[in-house]
Amino acid sequence: MTQEAHVTQGPLTTEAGAPVADNQNSETAGVGGPVLVQDQALLEKLAHFNRERIPERIVHARGAGAYGTFTLTRDVSQWTRAKFLSEVGKQTETFLRFSTVAGNLGAADAVRDPRGFALKFYTEEGNYDLVGNNTPVFFIKDAIKFPDFIHTQKRDPYTGSQEADNVWDFWGLSPESTHQVTWLFGDRGIPATLRHMNGYGSHTYQWNNEAGEVFWVKYHFKTDQGIKNLTQDEANKLAGEDPDSHQRDLRESIERGDFPSWTVQVQIMPAADAAGYRFNPFDLTKVWPHADYPPIEIGKLELNRNPENIFAEVEQSIFSPAHFVPGIGPSPDKMLQGRLFAYGDAHRYRVGINADHLPVNRPHATEARTNSRDGFLYDGRHKGAKNYEPNSFGGPFQTDRPLWQPLPVTGPTGNHEAPAHAEDSDFVQAGDLYRLFSEDEKVRLIENLAGFIAKVSRDDIAERAINNFRQADGDFGKRLEAAVQALRG
Repeated sequence: MTQEAHVTQGPLTTEAGAPVADNQNSETAGVGGPVLVQDQALLEKLAHFNRERIPERIVHARGAGAYGTFTLTRDVSQWTRAKFLSEVGKQTETFLRFSTVAGNLGAADAVRDPRGFALKFYTEEGNYDLVGNNTPVFFIKDAIKFPDFIHTQKRDPYTGSQEADNVWDFWGLSPESTHQVTWLFGDRGIPATLRHMNGYGSHTYQWNNEAGEVFWVKYHFKTDQGIKNLTQDEANKLAGEDPDSHQRDLRESIERGDFPSWTVQVQIMPAADAAGYRFNPFDLTKVWPHADYPPIEIGKLELNRNPENIFAEVEQSIFSPAHFVPGIGPSPDKMLQGRLFAYGDAHRYRVGINADHLPVNRPHATEARTNSRDGFLYDGRHKGAKNYEPNSFGGPFQTDRPLWQPLPVTGPTGNHEAPAHAEDSDFVQAGDLYRLFSEDEKVRLIENLAGFIAKVSRDDIAERAINNFRQADGDFGKRLEAAVQALRG
């Protein structure tokens, strides 16, 4: 039985029926510039996507969390004026939420899926949120494609199940995903525990120092427990026997005093290097090779306290990449630019307009001073204080110093692709990654990919998917093609 089509063929439109000129590239201020608020097709799409389910998160619904401390071990004041990064030995309270991406609240932990790595620093200048994953790259490079991507990972609206056709149709038509898919179906696609995996800020961010100099930065959190992973067969067995395996392991580890920790590293790129770098440094599907910008150790992250109530502290915790502090800011990364809006919008919808007032979310080392009042969950904390600025009644006032440095932009507005750099390609880094794998790792990668691709119902979808890996590496594609053909008969 085939599903009956209810949407007529024709131009893609907005909810109001206006035709969409470009559904692949969000509108920016010139080529490579920041995304514009006037791109209402992007904002409408992200806002609608955030409201598709209630009350659990649309993505990253299945999660576990813990409190901890970040300790600075290196002076980084030459690169950033952030106070929590200002003095060797300084400690900052943190809250870290781990999660799977596609599974719902009741899904199993031991599945092949990226893991969210969302970290809140309770600094004296306000909360700083670093919202990343356990992979250094992602499937797409523009936020306008994010709702479409997640729709392919979630349940099909007709069958109610995840469909291989949807997943591989999108990935095959989006070759930029090849690098992340190679990561996901390799050995690190199913971590053995949350303690035995790395975390990454993934995006490129801006650091700026007291002199106003700008640097681009990438964050790495290297597990001190060592990398441990599950094979597909091991994961299938564990997911059936103990769906809560990762959450239980994290909680019990902290309960017995075996506090997991990560060594924190950064890659630093002077702003002047960005324009001429061989890869677009703001492309979320790319890494900066360590030979170009070696990771620099700056600190230690330790988790040492479990939440007392999962709902109050894990499910109601909110993270937004727009939560910056002085000395840290965004980059022109188009995925990051979309997330600056989408995460806060999701939390305002899901938890409420005053979600930032909840104990797990409010600043712990300073006080929030705003003129926002009322709304769902408002606790009356402002009492009779005036709710406008400027005022002459002793209310909060602006600082006149931006958190980050401005970037020059040129050119006409429009739905621009991100600028291509000398070695930019959707396939080059996926091929590099494949060639780094040992023979045993390659065998498992091919087996994992072939088992999933073989489930698609159309030969053209399977061939298009295989061709992306063939372009990454000839041996990769040849072996994958043979494996898929053997399974499909």
